[in-house]
Amino acid sequence: MAGLLAASLPLTARAGPTIAVDLASGRVIEHEQAFQRWYPASLTKLMTTYVTFRALKAGRLTLDSPVTMTEQAAKEPASKMYFKPGTQFPLDSALKYLMVKSANDIAVAVAQAVGGSVETFVAMMNSEAARIGMTSSHFINPNGLPGEGQYTTAHDMAVLAVALRREFPEYASYFSLEGFTTGKQSYTNFNALIGRFQGADGMKTGYICASGFNQVSSATRNGKTVVTVVFGAPSLSGRAEESARLLQQAFAAPASGSVTLSSLAPYGADRDHVADVSATVCPPKQSAAKGEGTGEEGKAVARSPYLQPMDHPPRLVSAPYSPGMADVLGVKRIPVPTPRPLDGPGSNVAADAEATASESAFAAPAAAAGLDISAPQPLPRPAL
Repeated sequence: MAGLLAASLPLTARAGPTIAVDLASGRVIEHEQAFQRWYPASLTKLMTTYVTFRALKAGRLTLDSPVTMTEQAAKEPASKMYFKPGTQFPLDSALKYLMVKSANDIAVAVAQAVGGSVETFVAMMNSEAARIGMTSSHFINPNGLPGEGQYTTAHDMAVLAVALRREFPEYASYFSLEGFTTGKQSYTNFNALIGRFQGADGMKTGYICASGFNQVSSATRNGKTVVTVVFGAPSLSGRAEESARLLQQAFAAPASGSVTLSSLAPYGADRDHVADVSATVCPPKQSAAKGEGTGEEGKAVARSPYLQPMDHPPRLVSAPYSPGMADVLGVKRIPVPTPRPLDGPGSNVAADAEATASESAFAAPAAAAGLDISAPQPLPRPAL
């Protein structure tokens, strides 16, 4: 069935690996080049959240635990929050910065808070990836900045997405946020499906020239949740269109077939070679901006029969921070356990192109969103 579906698609839709999976059963509904190694870009932050959720479940941290922006973290390239070293924020806010803004500096700060060091955290990422069955993935940092030895596959990202949704339903709302406000600045999600595709409830986008536009998506209708992965789309709008098509087709597919994520056999003669689509996505003479936050989601809505304009202003949740004054946020209410360090390999990163500008067309002052920023901001909890 997958082969017939793939053969019927236009060539542009098959530019990169894809997969669609039923969450409850793990049944593979459609796949194309699912074992081809690919640069994950900011999809890496899904593994960062997985390791963090494991620490939360183990009781080593709480959502109130303070995270500190270190000098090392502050030096990471965009996309970032641009907090100065010493700035503190609760882990709850950090997770919102990761999932909505895809902040590279926050990913490093979280890694240090959870693992004690970036090196230890990266070792935890690779250990957890192997444990849950990500058979062809390797991480060298917690944010997805490109570098040798950082790769994954559509199959493995589907494994990770399914694990996140199954193991941590209490944290699922972090993946479906429409936006957040710090009280001073507001940001909306780079995921163009949130609020525009019926039932969309996650998960994460990613972009560097070498990977093209990547996306892991999830949606729920009538009690059925589907997870899809799209790698290597040529544009933000193309990524959204293909993700919407995959989700829609997965909901319409018959509930038959016995191939699951765990039983799908690896295929592809060149699958162990990490693909690089820089020449196609970012040709040398190209002058137009390719990154996130360009407003291109409007093109996806116009072209796709499965995407509709958002019918309400983005709903913003509070994600406060404090320049070195953690007690103002109330994050000192409870003792904070110290993570136990583990030995692990080092991390070496290069430049990222995801959301190259800190202030984008999506950013708007908190006052414009109708929020009362004069009152103390509560620390929201994920909806159950």
